Amino acid sequence: MRPSGRAPNELRPIELKPGGNPYAEGSCEVLFGQTHLLCTASVETRVPPFLRNSGTGWVTAEYGMLPRATHSRGAREAARGRQSGRTHEIQRLIGRSLRAVTDLAAFGERQITVDCDVLQADGGTRTAAITGAYVALHFAFEHLRAKGEIAEIPLIDSVAAVSCGIVGGVPLLDLDYDEDSAAETDANFVMTGTGGIVEIQGTAEGAPFSEPAFLEMLALARGAIVRLGQLQRDAIANGA
Repeated sequence: MRPSGRAPNELRPIELKPGGNPYAEGSCEVLFGQTHLLCTASVETRVPPFLRNSGTGWVTAEYGMLPRATHSRGAREAARGRQSGRTHEIQRLIGRSLRAVTDLAAFGERQITVDCDVLQADGGTRTAAITGAYVALHFAFEHLRAKGEIAEIPLIDSVAAVSCGIVGGVPLLDLDYDEDSAAETDANFVMTGTGGIVEIQGTAEGAPFSEPAFLEMLALARGAIVRLGQLQRDAIANGA
């Protein structure tokens, strides 16, 4: 039995709430159980130097955790004067995931930055961030379309993410912190709505895991991505 009482293939209670920030062009509040984030998408009329005069846009992401998002207070990275390697890795993952489903040539020389801020962490912050960031990005494109600055939403697919792991020899879906900290194997799956794989991160925390165990986790993730895609569509429809 999982500490939460969930079945092995059961997601935590999830909410994707449109809005949450009246100033951003797109925003979404994300709740994966006790993991809570705010994702905001900001549109700027500039691009990185390597894209100037190319007619192509860019989508990027930043990620951060509030000092008391966890059980004990962590120092702000700004106070330390540098971001951690973990932060760099996660925000690059979010950016890659969003660009994988965006037609960058279809919205001109604009940069959209999606900020993913963790308000409360109980495992799976990077996967929750990707899932909510897609919704915030969609709303930012809706904003541009409503202003007549683009004709169509330049998203070629949806993207969402979920964690899986092996705990006590059993493959489990959507690990919370207690499970993640005890997992023999920890994996994150980033996938599109049509089933394409964007990225898989998998690590054996103890003994190596087998190919059949990996395929069990992949099957759990595929089922979850379908459910997350429906929640994303519902959030977008409710925020329209």
